[in-house]
Amino acid sequence: MQAFLTVAIIIVCVLLILVVLIQNSKGGGISSNFTAANQIMGARRGTDFIEKTTWTLAILLLVMSLLSTPKKGSSGDADTTESATQKKLQELGGVQPTAPAQQPAAQPAAPAQQPAK
Repeated sequence: MQAFLTVAIIIVCVLLILVVLIQNSKGGGISSNFTAANQIMGARRGTDFIEKTTWTLAILLLVMSLLSTPKKGSSGDADTTESATQKKLQELGGVQPTAPAQQPAAQPAAPAQQPAK
């Protein structure tokens, strides 16, 4: 299932890139390339189709990305990266990760007294 979603996401990404590249940033888009298409689709309908395709692919990409996220374990707690790292360290050598030691703050030196003249 995960592999299928990954392949589908890649395909949708490529299609979304192609559809965005077809669009003209100044509003002409695909309709400006076909003068005879005005009789079949109309000038505005070509742009509407490309815009709807863009939104559909973007929403599809969002939904599939959300579906491909890992689910929580059956016991109810998900492994985080930190806990997985701690488990691996314990398996390898029994080393417990420790927090870095805090160094005491340096006391500012008192200004030297100048001898009286």
